[in-house]
Amino acid sequence: MAEILLWHVHGSWTTAFVHGRHSYTLPVLPQGGAWGLGRAGRDWPAAVTEVPVEELAHTEPDVVVLQRMEEIDRVTEWLGQVPGKDVPAVYVEHNAPSPYAASSVHPLAGQSAIPIVHVTHFNDLMWDCGSAPTVVIPHGIVDPGHRYTGEVPHGVTMINEPVRRARVTGSDLLPAFSQVGPVDLYGIGATDFAPPLARHPIRGIGDLAPAELHDEVARRRVYLHTARWTSLGLSLLEAMHLGMPVVALATTEALRAVPPDAGALSTDITALTTTFGELLHEPDLARLAGKRARQFAVSHYGLDAFLARWDSLLAELTH
Repeated sequence: MAEILLWHVHGSWTTAFVHGRHSYTLPVLPQGGAWGLGRAGRDWPAAVTEVPVEELAHTEPDVVVLQRMEEIDRVTEWLGQVPGKDVPAVYVEHNAPSPYAASSVHPLAGQSAIPIVHVTHFNDLMWDCGSAPTVVIPHGIVDPGHRYTGEVPHGVTMINEPVRRARVTGSDLLPAFSQVGPVDLYGIGATDFAPPLARHPIRGIGDLAPAELHDEVARRRVYLHTARWTSLGLSLLEAMHLGMPVVALATTEALRAVPPDAGALSTDITALTTTFGELLHEPDLARLAGKRARQFAVSHYGLDAFLARWDSLLAELTH
């Protein structure tokens, strides 16, 4: 077992990560925020401990899991130890390369002390990491269980900040789907989304707690994954675990994550909207596609394999 210091940056990823067999320390500040969010009320295992920032210097982590470049300076200042030198560290790269698809140089490309963990093979392929050591540990999901009913003949998607990130997340494509059927949009800032008039409504519902969100999403008929440029949306994997049929853009890691018989996978918007309409109007077909989506997701993105891969890496770092 290892004592791990990390920040609560991506809730869904952290939820999976802290279900391992280690102890996890999360910095906390009275005002919360990016540097002191702590558990943020998440129902996480007891091995996850909040530690006030001013007390971090009294902790003795075996390894630091970094997720933002600024954390290197924060650890150096607050812990009094330099990541990769005084304390073992690893950097989790959650994002697809930016600003350039194939020529973006990773900020840690010029060093060898801190391994870079990519969450998708696509990211590992596309980021220029130079001579820095890299490893791919694909996502794992805490299985929410098969909840799909599809009783509401709507499409549904989960997108945070759909207005600001319209091109990246593909929220600008939702009006094309709404020509075929209603679309419900969940996520941070979803209520700010004001699409043009279409044949069917796009309803921005907002953000919900995970358990309630899973129940509501699973009542809808079809899950839409419209992201043009994303590492691999965990919401997509959650929807597949729920047993939902998926209509997805064939971009980035979606090509590996979504089998064709789970619904539709294409860069042709007309083909995607056509399949969307078929699934909306044929609940038995949707149910069968959702069953295949769940089988694939459980097999390829299960929690046990995710944690086992992390155990192996952490063992290398701490011994």
